[in-house]
Amino acid sequence: MSAPHVGAAPVRDHRRWHRGQGPLLQSHMLVHALRVVTPAQAADTLYLYNWNNYISDATIARFEARCRCRVVQDYYSDNEEMLAKLAAGASGYDLIVPTGNAVEALIRSKQLRPIDRARLPNLKNIKPEFLDTRFDPGNRYSVPYAYTVTLIGYNEQKLRALGLPTDSWALIFEPKYLKKIKGRVTVLDSQRELMAAAMRYLGHSINDTDEARWRRARDLILRAKPYWAAFNASSYIKELTIGNIWVAHGYSNDMFQARQDALRAGRPFSIGYSIPKEGAVLALDSMVLHRTGRHPDLAHRFIDFMLEGANSAELTNLIGSGNPNRDALRYIRREIADNPAVFPDAEHLKRLEMMRDLDRRSRRVLNRIWTEIKLR
Repeated sequence: MSAPHVGAAPVRDHRRWHRGQGPLLQSHMLVHALRVVTPAQAADTLYLYNWNNYISDATIARFEARCRCRVVQDYYSDNEEMLAKLAAGASGYDLIVPTGNAVEALIRSKQLRPIDRARLPNLKNIKPEFLDTRFDPGNRYSVPYAYTVTLIGYNEQKLRALGLPTDSWALIFEPKYLKKIKGRVTVLDSQRELMAAAMRYLGHSINDTDEARWRRARDLILRAKPYWAAFNASSYIKELTIGNIWVAHGYSNDMFQARQDALRAGRPFSIGYSIPKEGAVLALDSMVLHRTGRHPDLAHRFIDFMLEGANSAELTNLIGSGNPNRDALRYIRREIADNPAVFPDAEHLKRLEMMRDLDRRSRRVLNRIWTEIKLR
C-alpha cells in the first residue's frame, strides 16, 4: 500500500469557496510561518482527502504544531469523483470528508474503519440532531464536520421591486413568477439537487424513488426550463454578485460568499438567501477513516482536534458553512451565527432532509430522466 499521490487541486466543487484571498491568504502566510518550526522530517504524516479549501490553512498549521506531524491533502471536486477514485484502487488516505450519501456508499462497500469513540472526548460537542443519522446509525464510522443547505439566493432589490416570493420553490418553478425574471435564473446542474427541489415543491421526500413521482417532477422542471438562463453549478456566485442573474438555486455557503462579495465590491444591491418553506436538502459532511489509512491513531487525534469549538468555528467564519458543533458557536461571528439560512431553527430543521444513497436500479432510472431533462 503506497501513500496517495498529491497533486494540484481541481476546480472546486460548487459548494466550496475557493478564493485565495482575505482570511485564506492570511492563513496561508501563517501556515508557512509555522511550518518553519515544524520538523522537516516529521515522523508521522496524516493523509487527508478533502474538498478543495474545506479547511483553513491556519487550522492545519496548528494541528501540525501540536502533534509535530505533517498533514498532506489531496482534493476532490464532488463525491462521485472521490468514490470513483477509491473504487479504482486509490489507497493510503487516513481521513476523508464525504457527504452523508457517500458515507453510506462507503459503509456499504466496507471501505471504512470503525471510529473509536473512547478516543474522542470532544465528541460531546456535537449537537444531538446531527448524530445517529440514517446513513450511519450510532456513528460507528462517521463524525460530523460541517453542513450546507440547498436554498434560493436572490437579488433583494430586484425581487422586492417585482413583488416576488423568496420563501418558496415556486420562484424557480412557476411560470407566473418566472415570466418576470426570464433569463435571470439559474439552477444547479445536479440531477439529485434539482430533482430534490422539485420533489419537495410537489410535497414529496427528496429520497422518494417512486418513478411516477419522479416523472411529475421531471414535467415540472421541463415546464420551468424555458425561463431559466442556465444549469449552473460553478459560476453562479459571480453571476449573482455582478447582477447578471437575480435568482440562483444553490448552496448556503456559496450564497454567503456572494453576499460578502457584493458588499466588498460596493454593489448597489444586496444578496439575500432563504430556505424554501416546502423544505430542502441538508448536506452533512463527516470525517471518516478509510480502511487503507496507515495512521489511525493520528487520524483520531485530528478528529478530536477538529471537534474543539475554536477549530471547528474557523471554517464557518471563513466560508459560511453550517456547523454542527455547539461549542463552536461562541467563536463564530455573530452575523453568521444569527443567519437562519446558515443555522436553521428547529422549525426549519424539521423540513430539511439528508440525501440517501440510491440503489443501482434507481440510479439508472434517474439518469434516464435527467437525460430527458437536459436534452428537451
